Amino acid sequence: MNDGQRGRRVIEVKGRVIGPRPPRTKTVRPRSLSDYGHVSPAYRDVAQRLASPLRMGPPICDELMDFVQHVFTEEEASLARHLGLKGRRAAELARAEHRAVEPIEPILRRLSEEKRVIAAGGPSEDRRYWLLPIVPGMFEMALIGCTPETLTPWHRRFIELFEGLFDTGYSLDYNGRSRPLVRYLPVGRSIDAHPMALPSDKLEIVLDQYKKFGVGQCQCRLTMQALGQGCGKPLGNCTVMGDWADRGIEEGWLREVSKQEALEIKREAESHGLVNWMMNVASPRGQCSCSCCGCCCHALRSVNEFNAPGLVAPPHFLPRRDVDKCTACGRCAKRCPMGAIAVDMERKTFRHLEERCIGCGHCALACEGQRALTMEASPDYRLPYRSWFSLLMRAAPGMLLTSWKVWRERRS
Repeated sequence: MNDGQRGRRVIEVKGRVIGPRPPRTKTVRPRSLSDYGHVSPAYRDVAQRLASPLRMGPPICDELMDFVQHVFTEEEASLARHLGLKGRRAAELARAEHRAVEPIEPILRRLSEEKRVIAAGGPSEDRRYWLLPIVPGMFEMALIGCTPETLTPWHRRFIELFEGLFDTGYSLDYNGRSRPLVRYLPVGRSIDAHPMALPSDKLEIVLDQYKKFGVGQCQCRLTMQALGQGCGKPLGNCTVMGDWADRGIEEGWLREVSKQEALEIKREAESHGLVNWMMNVASPRGQCSCSCCGCCCHALRSVNEFNAPGLVAPPHFLPRRDVDKCTACGRCAKRCPMGAIAVDMERKTFRHLEERCIGCGHCALACEGQRALTMEASPDYRLPYRSWFSLLMRAAPGMLLTSWKVWRERRS
């Protein structure tokens, strides 16, 4: 068990051998909408939308149906079922439901501002609404403004049902084609003097682009703490920057901080063994960053529990081992948040599991005394995308192909 991890284990120690735990298998049991004749049509319609492979959704299953029936009241579901990838106005939803606009608008505000399970955008006179995917989307937005003390019974049940859905391993359906939406930054001290380090690798330079910063709670560690499986590491370090922070600060689910405070929060997170990620786009308008642990973070757990790479871009730096200096002490394997290093301390063997590695550099810091591990630049590294449009153009073919394959498999 990694230092401080009292909940889920990333690694296991067998005698003198330290390495990753065996991968979990998928347990989800797909069903048909016709199996839920006892469930209202509104709930079935929302479940069908959330199950779409274009949203990286799970198949129709008991866990999904339970989740939907908790997240929405039946009245809310009757509106949410009309929301999709194209934003719709309140008046359009009213016509679809054959209702007046006036009673619908407070429901939409509750869903977008209180529960935060749908998205809203645009000026008040032309506001449009979208149905968020479950993850990334509903999960993050519903919990980022909560603390352990402010979790309501609705949030606690939301957490239980989301975790039950995640634990089915449905994310394996999307394994095999990476959608590099996020990238992990190497810990500053691991590359401070490295000649190949780029401005985009350095947290303080990335933060220099923005003037406004908001901090919220880590939804993943909050979830595991609520379930009694927390790792005890800091919660208040999810950071939103630039224009993206405006709404969260205004509505109170982000706490406004200075750039220096944001940097100190991120450096404090690194000191606890957490790893900082950024969206894989050099966006001048906005950016967001979580500080993750391998035992709680659902993105990292998709890799280290299910061997599903998901949304993570290949790292810029990878550890390089000096055989003459390495004593196979195992400190690097114990420190790795991904279980990406396997060490047999008896036989003095070392394996680096590159497919699990996010290039954070914690292994190199664990080896500062011996200096048997150093971080070296990968020759295949790709810079962050210059815009959301370029990311979409690069990722869209693989995303569409994967979505089509999942859709076809679920229909067979």
